[in-house]
Amino acid sequence: MQSSIIRFETEPDFFIHAEGWGDASAPPILLLHGGGQTHHSWGDTAQRLAERGWYAITYDARGHGNSSWSSKGAYLVDALVSDLKAIIHQVGGKPAIIGASMGGITALVLEGESAESLTSAIILVDIAPKAEQKGIERIFAFMSSHLESGFASLEEAAAAVAAYLPQRSRKDNYSRLEKNLRFRKGRYYWHWDPTMLKVWKDATPDQQIAYEERLFVAAQNLKAPTLIVRGGMSDVVSDRVMAEFLDAVPHVRSLTVSGAGHMVAGDSNHAFTNAVIQFLEEVYPV
Repeated sequence: MQSSIIRFETEPDFFIHAEGWGDASAPPILLLHGGGQTHHSWGDTAQRLAERGWYAITYDARGHGNSSWSSKGAYLVDALVSDLKAIIHQVGGKPAIIGASMGGITALVLEGESAESLTSAIILVDIAPKAEQKGIERIFAFMSSHLESGFASLEEAAAAVAAYLPQRSRKDNYSRLEKNLRFRKGRYYWHWDPTMLKVWKDATPDQQIAYEERLFVAAQNLKAPTLIVRGGMSDVVSDRVMAEFLDAVPHVRSLTVSGAGHMVAGDSNHAFTNAVIQFLEEVYPV
């Protein structure tokens, strides 16, 4: 199945790069990746959704991939939500949203803080209002490593990813990894704006507490059918974190994908996609 490249303008001269799969007149689904990823992180999920009759759109968040970088360092959740609102307006209707990590938080705030529902369904991928701090620190450590020095080769970059994601089988084909890197001056560098990581890490403990409280309130105000998909090996959304979330928001459904870590779609794409399709066929049929 062929895809098409889309360009959304979310601010004057500020563009979001996207890829659309399927019939553009079909019910839309937006797929939002996690921090440090690109729209390529969904594996075959978008294509399989399109094959089932939906119009699946994956996009690079601001500061990532081929989307614009913010000269003002605007990478916190309000800027991400503003982009999502603009994209929904341009797509039209009430799309379903699948959001992983940072993308899930964006979807959660969008829907939970809107007076009227803007979506038809939400799937949160390994994210909750509160996360395990050790897992977040491990993500930041991985993103910080090689930030300035880059990698001498794709093999070196693959080794770093393998050390971070030991549960994944290592592949000799680096074509997907190469899409997450930029080659300049003889070395490979991550595709995202380094300012973004600094903005995230500069949050004070008080700001973090207020942020978690904001997310809990938004979660309790979710109006669209919502599913949270957790990786069984996740160090970000633990059993404890999941239980706290479901206790506070009992109308949200949950599912655990065994053998997957925080990056569920990448770790176990087949199982993840099947779970997503089953949920969407019930609450957002074509």
